[in-house]
Amino acid sequence: MANTQQISKLRQGAKSWQQWRSQNSSVPLDFVSANLSGMQLEAVSLAKANLARADLSDAELIAIDLAGANLVNAELINTCLSEANLSNSNLRQAHLIDSDLSEANLIGADLRQANLTRANLERANLIGTSLSKAKLNRASLIAADLQRTNLSEAELSFAHGNEANFSRANLYDAELIGFYGYRANFHRAQAILSHFCKAYLAQANFSEAKLNRIDLRWTNLDRANLSYSNLEFAKFRGANLSNADLKQANLVGANLRGAKLTKADLRGANLTGANIEDANFHLAKLQGTIMPDGSCHC
Repeated sequence: MANTQQISKLRQGAKSWQQWRSQNSSVPLDFVSANLSGMQLEAVSLAKANLARADLSDAELIAIDLAGANLVNAELINTCLSEANLSNSNLRQAHLIDSDLSEANLIGADLRQANLTRANLERANLIGTSLSKAKLNRASLIAADLQRTNLSEAELSFAHGNEANFSRANLYDAELIGFYGYRANFHRAQAILSHFCKAYLAQANFSEAKLNRIDLRWTNLDRANLSYSNLEFAKFRGANLSNADLKQANLVGANLRGAKLTKADLRGANLTGANIEDANFHLAKLQGTIMPDGSCHC
């Protein structure tokens, strides 16, 4: 159970809490299952606090320090954690629906199976974060840094990720249906078996990415960079690849039926066994491209 004295001190506000904490810096912070909903605190330290199963719903916790805190299964619905330090914190299975994590530091945090539906993660630092099987449907990831983040089997349908950085991220079997990622960076990302059906990815960067069996049906990839990427058996039916850079891309067995490749750069790409029925290659660059029948377009 939570420490009632510590809860009482915390409820007295930031000044009282900081004074008590400076005098009791070695005391472990115990807020297990505590009801802290609606609390308003700014720039206080709760580093390494045990807040497992605590209720922090509707709280205002701007710029709070929760580095290394245990927030497993915590209730953080509609909680404001803008600019908070949550580095290396444990937020596994936490409920962060409609929460505000804009500009928060989540480096190395564990958010596996957390529910971040409609959460605001704009400009948040998520480098090296684990979001495996997390729910981020309709979340805002605009300009967020997700380098090397584990998003395997995560749900990001209809999320907004304009200019977000997913470089070297793991998106294995992730759901990104209707994802909006204008100029998003997926350089060297692993998105094997991921689902981007009907996504908007104009000018997105997928260079050198592993995209085997990715689902990009009816996706807008206008001016996207897919050069040197592995797109074996990728699904592009009805996709817009106008002006896309597909130089040296591996498109073996890909389904490009009905895809629009107007002015696309396919120089050196491998289309062996690909389905190009009804695909539009008007003004496409095909020098050195290996065609579906194995012949080289010279």
